[in-house]
Amino acid sequence: MTILEHLPWDKVNDETLSFFSALSVDYLSIHPSPPVWDGKDRIGYWKEMKDLAAKHDLVLRNVGTKTWEEIALGCEDRDRQIDAWCLFLRNLGEAGIPTLGYTFQPGGYFRTTAAVGRGGAQYSTFDYQELQDNPTVRDRISEEALWENLAFFLERALPVAEEAGVVMALHPDDPPVRESLGGAARIVSSLDQFEEIFRLKNSLSHRMLFCQGCVAEMGEDIPSAIHRMADQIAYVHFRNIRGTPAHFEEVFVDEGDQDMIAALEAYKAIGFKGPFMMDHTPAFPDSEDTFWSGRAFAVGYIRSAIQSVFGR
Repeated sequence: MTILEHLPWDKVNDETLSFFSALSVDYLSIHPSPPVWDGKDRIGYWKEMKDLAAKHDLVLRNVGTKTWEEIALGCEDRDRQIDAWCLFLRNLGEAGIPTLGYTFQPGGYFRTTAAVGRGGAQYSTFDYQELQDNPTVRDRISEEALWENLAFFLERALPVAEEAGVVMALHPDDPPVRESLGGAARIVSSLDQFEEIFRLKNSLSHRMLFCQGCVAEMGEDIPSAIHRMADQIAYVHFRNIRGTPAHFEEVFVDEGDQDMIAALEAYKAIGFKGPFMMDHTPAFPDSEDTFWSGRAFAVGYIRSAIQSVFGR
């Protein structure tokens, strides 16, 4: 059973990859910056990154990004941006990178005042009432228009993904609130919506990035959700939360409301082979290496949990 870990493009180097290798990470995911997918052929970059990962006994398996705002909002520049996305897919396919994780949520992520957790760690927090009391307008788009834009995008991108041999794995809205946030509708905020999205276009290159944290934020029972979405899961964000859809905290993987071992048993029951990915974790207090301390803790927990359920 395998573990996937991600890095922003500017932290991919010998030092960080050696660290991942030492932690027992199997696969690397890169979050690129705009210049990497600016509409130009970047196959050289992706092959270079794949070779660098291999040097440290890692496989560059995934790239993670958000759908560009011009596409999601249906801006005048949408067609050119979709063309750039399709070239991006072809580059990934040619480089042998099989999955592309993405979001379709104009306005991005929403969080409110951080909570303080064990040992003074900072927990990313969402409180619906606090957001309503301090509204932020980012992008404006109706639910109907957002559905139309998603259908338009998938109709053009998925045939290219199929040809390239790349799976586009859609991440849930975060937070998965069914109403507009920041002026923009949300259409990837429930399992019902996911199933409706998959009905838009049937494709083996069209799958779900099963973020356990977000699915829990929907109020779903995780093992039941795993069984419900079994045929659609490309890979997993294996993280934990504490709270309710209206107020939750992103806590350490071992202390949330979700039974992580029960989740792994559900993945085993559906025949899922991985990979599992930490996604993100609380920031350690008063530490210069908060980025790495949380990762080391989470990856160690995940490896141990995997071995307890799937064996060594």
